[in-house]
Amino acid sequence: MSKIIHFYFDFISPFAYFSWRKLPLLAKKYNYKIECHPVVFGKLLDKWGQLGPAEIPSKRNWLYQYCIRYATINGFKYNPPKKHPFNPLPALRMSLKEVSGKDQTKVIDTIFNKGWSNGNDLGDISTLVTILEKESLDGLSFSRHILKPEIKKLLIEETNMAIEKGVFGVPSFIINDNLFWGNDQMEHIELLLAGNDPLDKEKLNVFLNRPRAIDREMIKK
Repeated sequence: MSKIIHFYFDFISPFAYFSWRKLPLLAKKYNYKIECHPVVFGKLLDKWGQLGPAEIPSKRNWLYQYCIRYATINGFKYNPPKKHPFNPLPALRMSLKEVSGKDQTKVIDTIFNKGWSNGNDLGDISTLVTILEKESLDGLSFSRHILKPEIKKLLIEETNMAIEKGVFGVPSFIINDNLFWGNDQMEHIELLLAGNDPLDKEKLNVFLNRPRAIDREMIKK
């Protein structure tokens, strides 16, 4: 079994930020490597026919209440991006390994932190350059790379590969073919990493094979 945690994220999601705050320490504790996969959340929503939380007014209100409570309980500063939702494509492209190279983890950490704890506009390229360069990262060079067609294509490919693996939202984690979704899955992920996964796969298969009684469309009739 490979000791790799595949982390699928979009900077537009506060839940992705929350999970990122815990993931590196968890991976280190169990000697796992993290492979980071920036993906376009909007494309996942389109594929699976969903709306994002910010597109449902009452859910958006709930979201910010949850985030304030979560940050307070967990003892860190919560100050979301200046504008939300924002265009995440420049930030996602900068966080591709082919752009950020050996600094990928630091780039991801900086963008998440400066956006969700310090209120920076993550949809503005000049802001991204500034916050990265303040952390001794070559933001200007990154901003030039992300304009290349091959880099834009790489992000599309990352998103499509995630969809092929069944990823439907962010944050998502794949560990030895086990898919986890959401920042509230960290406890379950740790159980798996520790070799104590309580999932009964035979029982799971029984439940998955139960027949459907009705589809939503039928309820309307």
